[in-house]
Amino acid sequence: MTCIVFKKGLYWHYRFQIKPFRRVQRSTRLRHQGRAQKLASEAYADALLLANGGKPIPTLQQVIDRWMVLRAPVVSRAYTSSVDIFARLHLYGMGTLRLDRIDKETVELARLEHLKGRNKATANHWLRILKMLINWSDALPQLPFKLKGFKLQKKPRVMLPISATEQWFAAVDDRSRRRQGVGMLVRLMLYMGLRESEAITARWEWFDWERGTYTPGITKGKEAVALPMDDRLVRYLAPLKRTDGLVASRPDGRPLPKGFAVNAMKGACLACGIPGITPHRLRGTIATLMSEQGVSIQNIQKFLRHKDSLTTMAYLEKNMDLVKKAQDDIGDLIENAWRQNGADQSANPHG
Repeated sequence: MTCIVFKKGLYWHYRFQIKPFRRVQRSTRLRHQGRAQKLASEAYADALLLANGGKPIPTLQQVIDRWMVLRAPVVSRAYTSSVDIFARLHLYGMGTLRLDRIDKETVELARLEHLKGRNKATANHWLRILKMLINWSDALPQLPFKLKGFKLQKKPRVMLPISATEQWFAAVDDRSRRRQGVGMLVRLMLYMGLRESEAITARWEWFDWERGTYTPGITKGKEAVALPMDDRLVRYLAPLKRTDGLVASRPDGRPLPKGFAVNAMKGACLACGIPGITPHRLRGTIATLMSEQGVSIQNIQKFLRHKDSLTTMAYLEKNMDLVKKAQDDIGDLIENAWRQNGADQSANPHG
């Protein structure tokens, strides 16, 4: 809660509350609004300073600099990149502001600036990073503003059709002949549900050919889960396998870069008439197919290595054909039960 200034009688008053401290409401004994606002801001800043243990409240740029030192080495490269882009390009004058000065109006104006030429999903991501940095700083007992992200229209997401899978993989192979191993990693992303970063770092020594499992050794959640391998994938990899090293790499031995399969996948989508297949949609495809085959949400969650089943559920697409089939099956059961019940009543009219 920020400091609110209001007039009561002849004088201006202010009110604020800083958890877990009690609510403060006092008179400034001033009739001039500008002077009352200044006095109220000073009182609010003093209360924040007390709540922060006497330490000065940092600016947003100081928080970012500290985050880069302490957190960047231990979080994912993608997350660090998001914060870095936010800091370099999207502060909109807030970098020099103390955290307690970043109020709702300031954030809304900055968000409007950010929205120019961008969609609302990007603005929501921008707001999440800002909130994360302020909360991480631990300089304030609570966010100095209350602002929700935009509500977004849900869009239908594509899946790789089963009937076109082999044709699509053949097109990926054809368009990645100059970069060896792309086809293997794309297959790992579908059949094993690997993230793009996990496919890039995939190593031969993490395969257990005897048990038919693969254990990703560098993962987003730092877990090590032995994933069962599809028999078709095992047969595909068998003539290509080595004892150790990266499954696919650059000529100098370094891992392939992020987006290594973008051109090949776009070309395959164009050739097969399937729009919008990305590494993330391959992960969503295998999750949905497993659900349609009757795999429980708990097991799909384990396969995708999600911490929360709600995250897993967001990957699953709705299939109304399965709903229609279930409706028909339920209708048949009801009809058969009715017929059986009618036959029993005819055989025993006194029943």
